[in-house]
Amino acid sequence: MYTVPSQAGKLIVVTGANSGTGKEAARKLAGAGARVILAVRTVAKGDQAKAEILAEHPKAELEVRRLDLADLASVASFADGLIADGRPVDVLVNNAGVMAPPTRMVTADGFELQFGTNYLGPFALTIRLLPLVLAAPAPRIVMMSSKAAEFGQIRLDDLQWGRLRYRPMGCYSQSKLADLMLSQHLAAVADERGWNLLSTAAHPGYTKTNLLNAGPSLGRNRPSAFGFESMGRWFGQSVVIGTEPLLYAATSPDAVNGGYYGPKGFVGLFGASTRVRPPRRALDASAAARLWAEAERLTEVALPAAAA
Repeated sequence: MYTVPSQAGKLIVVTGANSGTGKEAARKLAGAGARVILAVRTVAKGDQAKAEILAEHPKAELEVRRLDLADLASVASFADGLIADGRPVDVLVNNAGVMAPPTRMVTADGFELQFGTNYLGPFALTIRLLPLVLAAPAPRIVMMSSKAAEFGQIRLDDLQWGRLRYRPMGCYSQSKLADLMLSQHLAAVADERGWNLLSTAAHPGYTKTNLLNAGPSLGRNRPSAFGFESMGRWFGQSVVIGTEPLLYAATSPDAVNGGYYGPKGFVGLFGASTRVRPPRRALDASAAARLWAEAERLTEVALPAAAA
């Protein structure tokens, strides 16, 4: 079991902190002394998560703020609020995401939902908050990827799956590969520019969270009767164990820039955390740079002069 070292004095932003790995990460980070901002789409759910964490850690410093990664205006508003506060962000944990809705859906900005929520939203948030992150003494940015990234393909000519026949898991795999490529490219930029920044990534293996059911149930009147959620109930590991790679990437003194962390058990689906090798496609620096440039174009967010 990974023990989070003291995070006293740190400000940590966790997206999707109202449930699953996000809530567990917020719980452990707050318990280790960090001030944690729970960045959530639904404030009432964030407030409930806050109450549950406070019941266990009465002295925890927690704040709930609204963030909808499927709406770039919401991303900008959230980032502007933190910038107005002026306090450096020690760790940004890009955890939130959506998985495999049964039909093609779009974000508020017209992007395919998974690519927009899982990649473009976190990309815009990361770039907007980068000056605050770089102002911290030992900053980190963590991306939550997935084992599904191993099956992903980046199709720069159709990232939105507008021409291809929509495949829920194919689209999800692309978005999670894109997350990993974002982390790798940011690590390379940090090295190139001499930033004191660790850009890391993690995946939870096969973990029981509502992500397994929430996405496949989108657009339906009732939850999916069979699929990821049903299999997860029988085979998935607990969220406590599944969150360990994310916490390791965010807090371990042994984590390295560009490091990718996941379970070390059976085919990387279960067990304690270890450093794992990213899939070959995630290490294609040229493709990652092209994807980054396309994300800048689509979101109209680029590296600010202060960070550059």
